[in-house]
Amino acid sequence: MTSNTADVSTMDTPIGPFTAVVDADGAVLASGWTGQVDQLLPLISPALRPAQTRVRPELGAVTDAVRAYHEGELSAVDEIEVRQRSGEFREWAWTVLRGVPAGKPVSYADYATLAGRPSAVRAAAAACARNAAALFVPCHRVVRTGGGLGGFRWGVATKQWLLTHEER
Repeated sequence: MTSNTADVSTMDTPIGPFTAVVDADGAVLASGWTGQVDQLLPLISPALRPAQTRVRPELGAVTDAVRAYHEGELSAVDEIEVRQRSGEFREWAWTVLRGVPAGKPVSYADYATLAGRPSAVRAAAAACARNAAALFVPCHRVVRTGGGLGGFRWGVATKQWLLTHEER
């Protein structure tokens, strides 16, 4: 149920600006640690991408959840609806990723296993890389086997902050 116009809001967080693009019904289409909505719009599936955006000072439950998460209420983002489109495996992998608990990062291999395709480690990594809804779909919770951080669209320093924040 994507509308032609999405609402956008940027808020300050301890690790920099965080912007969310939200559909008319409140579902997150894209989000990340950037102050530039132009960095987020290309991440949205063409089938869901809004024709226009309007800036709002806040986005209700989404803004509240982002603030609460950064203040230490790690489960605050769990109930926020997310809408992403891709192939069947990737959409399932994103759903599975939402079940990875804060403070319990998994390896890419473990993530592939959780998603039901243990041999699809690269496909699982691609699901992380193509995730448009950072924080709400916590791709930062997937690390390399052996504990190395791996990549993160919003920077390795941001990923490290998030993982440290969730260990507390």
